[in-house]
Amino acid sequence: MASLTGGLSCHPLHRSFSGSMIAVATDSRLAEIAAKVDAEERLTFEDGLYLDEQADLLTLGRLANQVRQRKNGRYAFYNTNIHLNPTNVCVYRCTFCAFRSDLKAEKGYVFSDDMIRERVLEAKEQGATEIHVVGGLHHLKNFDWYINVIRVIHETWPEIHIKAWTGVEIQWFGHLTKKPYDWVLQQMMDVGLGSMPGGGAEIFDEEVRSQICEHKADSQRWLDIHRAAHDLGLRTNATMLYGHVEEARHRVDHLCRLRELQDDTNGFQTFIPLAFHPENTGLSHLPKPSGQMDLRMIALSRLMLDNFDHIKAYWIMLGEKTAQVALGFGADDLDGTVVHELIYHDAGAKTPEGLTVPQLHRLIQEAGCEPIERDTLYRRVIRDGAKWTIGEPVC
Repeated sequence: MASLTGGLSCHPLHRSFSGSMIAVATDSRLAEIAAKVDAEERLTFEDGLYLDEQADLLTLGRLANQVRQRKNGRYAFYNTNIHLNPTNVCVYRCTFCAFRSDLKAEKGYVFSDDMIRERVLEAKEQGATEIHVVGGLHHLKNFDWYINVIRVIHETWPEIHIKAWTGVEIQWFGHLTKKPYDWVLQQMMDVGLGSMPGGGAEIFDEEVRSQICEHKADSQRWLDIHRAAHDLGLRTNATMLYGHVEEARHRVDHLCRLRELQDDTNGFQTFIPLAFHPENTGLSHLPKPSGQMDLRMIALSRLMLDNFDHIKAYWIMLGEKTAQVALGFGADDLDGTVVHELIYHDAGAKTPEGLTVPQLHRLIQEAGCEPIERDTLYRRVIRDGAKWTIGEPVC
């Protein structure tokens, strides 16, 4: 998207820089990278590693904000969405996960069709345009059960966009059916699936994955599944879980692998850096990522992922204040109202389980940006009282 601002900064923190190179004048390596950013040249793995390990936070933020301004101007996006986690029973035991449950555990649950319908009707009442569906891999539920979740949602309210099933879940469905990923995805699309979230990517490096999610779908399967989705015309998101046992080289490698797939398919819509929440997990001895690290990951992502239109500051994980500041460090999207989010709250997130549209507007406007309601596919949502229609793409 072309700049909409004539060079104005979206965030007051960066206005004092005025596009100058003052902050990097004494660092020749950083000055070289800044020149690449100015010239819209692709950064290398080595550039990314240097930025992650060496660049000061404000310079990193200024460079990322420069890219953000070029792509999205003063716009900051949000959507009106609701979450559905149809079960927390899961065959996997990922070290970082506080959401999962054993089959007979007291906290275990499974949604019935009536419960799903109730959630969808709640979404309709709230004017949501999206329902976000992810959950556990229940080893006693067959593929038809998961198909039925999507079918029930779509039949209850055909207008709502269904964003469902991570790459890990699609891999599990392939395991259940012994069918290729494109077949699995097509079955889901036939009953109403509209797009895929980006969860399950964690960190692509297999040594790290062996420590935090040993039996989960490996990185190549995750990438293959998203490639298959893109080939079918299904748009997807991408994520990275940071702040646990990984190092800078793992984070930059992760971003480079996503960028390579996006070069091939252009099927990713947005990237969401996810801050690890250690509470109630097998890694509870680790400290939570700092606010500085959160902002660094937003900025690094914006600089490395030159072929992604959007970087999301997921307020549920970051907290409202950090997410607001992230709009000046490369992010252009806060996610949405996010009603009934469970996965990160089970891991200790202290944020509310939902924000109102006026609250989202306030966060965005205080950051010096213009709030734009979008649907899942980044088309403008036009409201007329309780009714809404979908307008033109906003980028």
